Amino acid sequence: MKTTLYSHISGLRHDTGHSHPERAERLAVIFDLFGENPFSKLTLGNVRPAKEEQILRAHPLHYIEHIQKSVPDQGHKQIDDDTIVSPGSWDAAMHAAGAVCSAVDDIAAGKTTRAFCAMRPPGHHAEPATSMGFCLFNNIFIGARHAQATHGFNKVAIVDFDVHHGNGTDAMTRRHDGSILFISSHQDHLWPYTGLEEDNTESVMNFMLPPKSGSESFRKLYNEKVFPALTHFAPDLLMISAGFDAHKDDPLAQMRLVEDDFEWVTNELGKIADQSAKGRIVSVLEGGYNLEALKASAAAHLRALAGPELTV
Repeated sequence: MKTTLYSHISGLRHDTGHSHPERAERLAVIFDLFGENPFSKLTLGNVRPAKEEQILRAHPLHYIEHIQKSVPDQGHKQIDDDTIVSPGSWDAAMHAAGAVCSAVDDIAAGKTTRAFCAMRPPGHHAEPATSMGFCLFNNIFIGARHAQATHGFNKVAIVDFDVHHGNGTDAMTRRHDGSILFISSHQDHLWPYTGLEEDNTESVMNFMLPPKSGSESFRKLYNEKVFPALTHFAPDLLMISAGFDAHKDDPLAQMRLVEDDFEWVTNELGKIADQSAKGRIVSVLEGGYNLEALKASAAAHLRALAGPELTV
């Protein structure tokens, strides 16, 4: 098994302005992590910008053109309640989606087995024709459809443990043919106030946790509901929306997870991937807004994702 890291400096040039929670420093601390032992042992993958045809599998052309035209020549522009773009945002967004497609390409070619795509802007809130929640393009869904359309992966599962509901991925999965399974765990009564369990279908499964839920509740939910559903679906590619904002120190939510929880859930997801997907996992960075907690949580996630590679 081989694990490869995918990132690009363009993510640092997506400038969201002073005091915005989704800021360049988030990616900078991940870059620092990649340079530290033992993570410096992992291979760095080549990130190619997304092609229009890849993005079109998730977003209509008029929306792609709208995002491109919204990027200012200088300064900042607010394009929805939460999302700000700057001159470097288009390049960053194309590389963010492209990183996931590049990882899928390398997995399909047998160059790697697992991938961690550390890019910004994040993507799981981006709906087909609407930017939301710091997100421009839905990076993980673009990668999932690329895996199916280009490489013939039949069943793709997306597990989203970001503290906020991945409403964009949810909406896109509902429009699809059932060959993608989306499972989300998220805090109840938290923005974007979607992801109700009563709206679940065979291909979209949302599970809510009350504010202040900690390790015990999180692990019970995954053991009793998420893992059985995922095992039954038996994906041939597992993808993870890896948001680390359910950490107890994150400023945008009220969950009480710790680094060990992210390591545990990644280990368990890896076991399921080993059973049906030949170990193949593509993990994509989403939220996480306390820099120290983000770095520590990403380190825990990577320890589980790469496993023995880090001890060689």
